[in-house]
Amino acid sequence: MNLIKHVKKNDLVQVLSGKDKGKTGKILRVINKSGKVVVEKINLVKRHKRPTGKEAGGIVEKEAPIPASKVLLYADSVGRGVRTSVKFTDGTGAKKGKKVRVNLKHNIQLDK
Repeated sequence: MNLIKHVKKNDLVQVLSGKDKGKTGKILRVINKSGKVVVEKINLVKRHKRPTGKEAGGIVEKEAPIPASKVLLYADSVGRGVRTSVKFTDGTGAKKGKKVRVNLKHNIQLDK
């Protein structure tokens, strides 16, 4: 099982490669089983939808999953995606306190 730890739902992320390289968006869904994420307005695909009793049919655009390794957590302080590390809030090294994500290069706390 591929557990995705560097990003979670509702995080703002930046895409590293592919047709949407450099774009940012909010994570709508994390799929741990396949190691993928669905990002708002990123990797849009067209699907042909058959009409049902209540809904009309037609061509619908929706977001397709992309590999989680192709996104980085977006940091407003830096203005781009950053690599992250996990630290504890108390700072003593003991596993007490709350886990927070930290910008690996600048050692800035990203979680509130």
